[in-house]
Amino acid sequence: MDSVTQAVLGASVTGVMLGRFHGRKAYVAGAVLATLPDLDVIIDYGNPIANMIYHRGFSHSVFVLTLFSLLLTWLFRLWPPTHQYSKGRLFLTLWLIFMTHVLLDALTSYGTQLFWPWHPTPTSVSSIFIIDPFFTLPLLIAAIAGIAAGARPGVQRFNGWVLGYCALYLAASVIAKNVTEARVRAEFAESNIEITDMFSTPAPFNILLWRVMAKTPDDHYYEMITGFLDDKPGERIRLPLNSKPAHKLTDNPMLDGLRWFSGDWLRYDEIDNQLVATDLRMGLGTGYYSFRFKVAQRDPVTGQWRSTPPERWRSERGVDALGNVLTRIIHQNPPLPLAIWETRMTR
Repeated sequence: MDSVTQAVLGASVTGVMLGRFHGRKAYVAGAVLATLPDLDVIIDYGNPIANMIYHRGFSHSVFVLTLFSLLLTWLFRLWPPTHQYSKGRLFLTLWLIFMTHVLLDALTSYGTQLFWPWHPTPTSVSSIFIIDPFFTLPLLIAAIAGIAAGARPGVQRFNGWVLGYCALYLAASVIAKNVTEARVRAEFAESNIEITDMFSTPAPFNILLWRVMAKTPDDHYYEMITGFLDDKPGERIRLPLNSKPAHKLTDNPMLDGLRWFSGDWLRYDEIDNQLVATDLRMGLGTGYYSFRFKVAQRDPVTGQWRSTPPERWRSERGVDALGNVLTRIIHQNPPLPLAIWETRMTR
């Protein structure tokens, strides 16, 4: 998730574990340590696809971070800030700071390589949006209270209750995701539409409105908007994946990496003789996807596709559409204009 959320989550975890020994210093230290896994963003891997698929890699590995927690524990015990608690408690605190960071990231749609150096498809539960004020604001208030007031018993209890609330909120997000997918599968079954794979993700800032993608056997996919406050079936549009040209590009390791990283949730569009790959998992939806890349160029003589060095393709930011999406959480009318938005894909 965003850096603010990770910092205040780390602050609350450390405050609960070590606040009574270090006071407000524990909250500050937790906030700083919790941001360390995301420092991999400063590494330039040479091209935009590599920068995307290698982010949340080694620095988010549960194995690497467990070893790093042991190393920090050993270093801190060489120059202990206090002897009031055991090295086991110190290790557990450090380990929880890092584990809560990477597990929270794994609940977003981006993809987190929890098991690096092994390379299964990165974990992407996609039950919470990358920014969710209903999750972050309570943590922010708790962290500010800890930094301002120190380790007072009331502050400690408040941080504990907030962490409990956050755990319940995340559990509710996973339940909401499963309920949404079950409902959408039932709607497709009623329409006699065969589905081969499905991916769902919450709309910005909430877990009530969901965007669902469903692949069909004929190289198409459906994109659907559905919410818990809806009183009728949501918006639905059928679109092409256009994956055949990309599957013929056998000499494009970066595209192969993108397919691995995204779980092959990619759509391809030909724009001015250029092949653009779009990660369907992230963004507001059709026409407003966050990650698009040029991966090939059509040869003007042979008409065949040839791989090119990957380039970031300009993505629509969706600021003008965000208001419509937020309104859609509560009101089903007017529906989101998916067909109009989709015309942006080939501009």
